[in-house]
Amino acid sequence: MRPIDLAREHGLSAQAIRNYDDAGILPPTERSESGYRLYTPLHAQALRAFLALRRGHGHQQATEIMRATNRGETESAYRLIDAAHVALLAERDTRAEVATALGVLSTTPPVPVGGRPLTVGELARRLGVHPATLRTWETQGILRPERNRATGYREYGPDGVRDAEIARQLRRGGYPLHQVARFIEALREAGGADALSAFLDSWQARLTTRSRGLLAGAAQLDAYLTQLEALP
Repeated sequence: MRPIDLAREHGLSAQAIRNYDDAGILPPTERSESGYRLYTPLHAQALRAFLALRRGHGHQQATEIMRATNRGETESAYRLIDAAHVALLAERDTRAEVATALGVLSTTPPVPVGGRPLTVGELARRLGVHPATLRTWETQGILRPERNRATGYREYGPDGVRDAEIARQLRRGGYPLHQVARFIEALREAGGADALSAFLDSWQARLTTRSRGLLAGAAQLDAYLTQLEALP
């Protein structure tokens, strides 16, 4: 088989196949007397495995899995796959925790203790974060505290406390500040419930897509391993 023969099945270029070969994604390749690379059904299955793994693991991780497999280091490949499943489970748990927390917060914004706005220090203690964290969130557009007219100090009313609570949950879920800011802004614009529902649905859809990607990658890699084990 020529590079183009492998490429056609997946809508790739022949150069892409050569690049994957050079990267160690494909097993060692023999060459013809004229120097052309010669591929076999084993290489075709390796390519299928890599492309399937890439959907669930990403390009770099899929590359490492295939390199380890082609070196005969299956234990290393299994560890990489196991780590991806552990990370996905952790994110799934985080999504469930965030959904529970945000579901309550978005429908019933917390009222500051005593019916008065909270100061930076009071809100920081409530959230278990450093006051500097709240100031950073403010510079990122996540929080928009009012200013006390007499003292000039920051004050956080019910909406501000709600936004801070949501930001804390999202940060715990691993979301970068710019994404938290976008979600909080969308939540403000939509009035709360619609943005929250869309956010959680999108997160769940990404988890489902990745889970299916991991399953598809495992199936194709298993088929590749079976072919390797059948080699003389």
